[in-house]
Amino acid sequence: MPLSLHEISVGVMLPKLRMLSKLLDKAAAHAEAGGIDPATLVDARLAPDMYPLSGQIQRVSDAAKFGAARLAGLTPPPFEDNETTLPQLQERLAKTIAYLESVGPGQIDGREEETITIPIRDRKMDFTGRNYALNMVLPNFYFHVVTAYDILRHKGVEIGKRDYLALVS
Repeated sequence: MPLSLHEISVGVMLPKLRMLSKLLDKAAAHAEAGGIDPATLVDARLAPDMYPLSGQIQRVSDAAKFGAARLAGLTPPPFEDNETTLPQLQERLAKTIAYLESVGPGQIDGREEETITIPIRDRKMDFTGRNYALNMVLPNFYFHVVTAYDILRHKGVEIGKRDYLALVS
């Protein structure tokens, strides 16, 4: 049986969102154990021109909710980008997970050839549902997932590849 559009989009993003939530739990424990202000993790970035951890989590959330919504022909829920603490970032992930769980296969599958138009800076781009998922949503989503992971790892949070792959509890 071939993979469905829902399976390669929502089905792929949900486990990574849950994994990020576990990484944020480890970040909070790391801060507490080390007497570190958690804000230093939330505000940490890999390079001056990159988003901090908070921005990476917000972009992960946006990629997931906009991706699922556009694939299903829905309007995504608005989330303010005002998270400044680890608990607020956890809440953002929880809202994103809940939204993705509400978008079922019947809303996405069969829309592989539907045209999806998205604004990109000063222009608009058209994609088929399949190309949008494979060439825009997933690469963007994974970019920010990996960058959030890298920030936490760089700041000393004890995480590794097994955490990223969700092979540990």
